[in-house]
Amino acid sequence: MAKSEIISVENNLTKKDFRGVFWRSFTLLGSFNYERMEGLGYLYALMPVLKKIYRDDEEGLKASMHRHLAAFNMTVAPAPFVMGITIAMEELAKKDKEFDVTSINAIKVALMGPLSGIGDTFFWGIFRIIACAIAVSFAQDGNILAPFVLLVLFNVPNILTRWIGLKIGYKNGSSLLQDLESSGKMELFTYCAGIVGVAAVGCMVAAWVEISTPLSFTISGSEIIVQEYLDQIVPKLLPLSATLIIYGCLKKKMKIMHIIGGIVVIGFICGVLGIL
Repeated sequence: MAKSEIISVENNLTKKDFRGVFWRSFTLLGSFNYERMEGLGYLYALMPVLKKIYRDDEEGLKASMHRHLAAFNMTVAPAPFVMGITIAMEELAKKDKEFDVTSINAIKVALMGPLSGIGDTFFWGIFRIIACAIAVSFAQDGNILAPFVLLVLFNVPNILTRWIGLKIGYKNGSSLLQDLESSGKMELFTYCAGIVGVAAVGCMVAAWVEISTPLSFTISGSEIIVQEYLDQIVPKLLPLSATLIIYGCLKKKMKIMHIIGGIVVIGFICGVLGIL
């Protein structure tokens, strides 16, 4: 193999390995589910590289696979950038036994929100609109190239972002992590990344979980609407409470189907009684 083909000498990672991650990243949404979202696709994309990094450490490989089965969700185009950083961090974790492996998922979660915002803006708000507008103009003229124009204009920036993002994420992520490790700032960076990640999860709960109560009471001729008082105590209190209860059930290792069944039963009863 040509010397230039080797990207990481220590783990013998080659351009072929990174091309594998790149092509596998297109399956990120192939197993999307409401428990782990893109988690399975993320692990599938990294699997060959993880096997190479932990080729002589079976327990380390199992731990890394378990880490990347965690919930992950973001715009697919910039996702390989996070994969590149993940590969660099996994290499560091293999090399340094004192490396805090919890920082790997903390950084992944911290990057989900900002990169998704950028990705949604450019790919769904700009590139898609421009590609559709140009393709429609072709279609109105009866040009059979219209669908191909749409596919090319939208997918070229998508593909370039995936490939370049993967390379930048690995190279810059590796050097950044080494600088943080040598300067002793890794712990602070991990702590800050964890805060950003928790804040992102809180925003997702507020945006996606819709629970409210129609209950109201009349006291001394004044109508008291329960939901308004709950919002004054803590905005989105009911969604937050429901999320924390479900999280507590998951921490106690309750089966997912049991939790879903409980949500359905409780929601049905509360709906019939007019509580929720």
